[in-house]
Amino acid sequence: MSFFKKLRESIATKTETVTKQFKDGLEKSRKGFVEKVSDLITRRKKIDEEFFEELEEILIGADVGVNTVMKLVEELRGEVRKQRIEDPAELQPILSEKLVELLRGDEDNEIAMSPDGITVILFVGVNGVGKTTTIGKLAHHFKQQGKKVIMAAGDTFRAGAIEQLEVWGTRVGVEVIKQQAGADPAAVMYDAVQAAKQRGADILLCDTAGRLQNKSNLMEELNKIFRVIQREIPGAPHEVLMVLDATTGQNALSQAKLFGEKSGVTGLVLTKLDGTAKGGIVIAIRQELSLPVKLVGLGEKMEDLQKFDSEQFVHGLFAGLIAEDPEEAEETK
Repeated sequence: MSFFKKLRESIATKTETVTKQFKDGLEKSRKGFVEKVSDLITRRKKIDEEFFEELEEILIGADVGVNTVMKLVEELRGEVRKQRIEDPAELQPILSEKLVELLRGDEDNEIAMSPDGITVILFVGVNGVGKTTTIGKLAHHFKQQGKKVIMAAGDTFRAGAIEQLEVWGTRVGVEVIKQQAGADPAAVMYDAVQAAKQRGADILLCDTAGRLQNKSNLMEELNKIFRVIQREIPGAPHEVLMVLDATTGQNALSQAKLFGEKSGVTGLVLTKLDGTAKGGIVIAIRQELSLPVKLVGLGEKMEDLQKFDSEQFVHGLFAGLIAEDPEEAEETK
């Protein structure tokens, strides 16, 4: 059975809705990456050094990551020698399969939930990455599941952050615990935890400040928030999700490395994947960080925040190639 057929079968049990969201959300990456690879394979009549150099350029341009690209291309060279491949078209399914392998990880990308009591999820990340929007969308997701959700406006330093979260609270019908601008974020978290206990909430989603990751006082603020939450709810927070803007590519990876080392991050959220041709950053992050991608933003609608699924991601990215399985095309001739 061909790789493409196996991939199609592996996602056959997924819902059409999710498949469409991944496919539509990854359209720019598909055009910017997969179509360039297809063009290279069609244009080049033989596999030589120039072929591999151009392939490297395409992969690096998609933000797959230099280290990952060098390793991947070296493996492809080995397959060419081993299988005595001469036609670039024969390399296409091998490349696709290797990219799938890079995306698949052993780590659990489910959001950790408290077995009893309140689940506390803390969101960190620099300003402008879509943190507040992600919190609002996740609140909607949990509310749709029948959960009682409360949001905490812990980003008291950024102008408009509290109001932005309140807008989301009104939109999704979720209470927002807040204080005035400039207030102590740890005090807001204390109020939010007490409110969550009193209201019998299932989930508390906490926004935090997002000033530059190398500011030591921000890390001190986060540590204070941690201490308050842990004192009030032992074992919390159950997740610390770092939100990254996929459109910033390698800069997002740098942020994750710097921020993640200092703030106890347990998982990543990649926003705005629909707005970039550099979807390869997901591969780079999976390869270079020991952190699971838990959620991805694939559009502006509330339903477009999706749990990361490597098979759905690959299906969305390689939709054109899967439809053009070379083995099946040959069989139908």
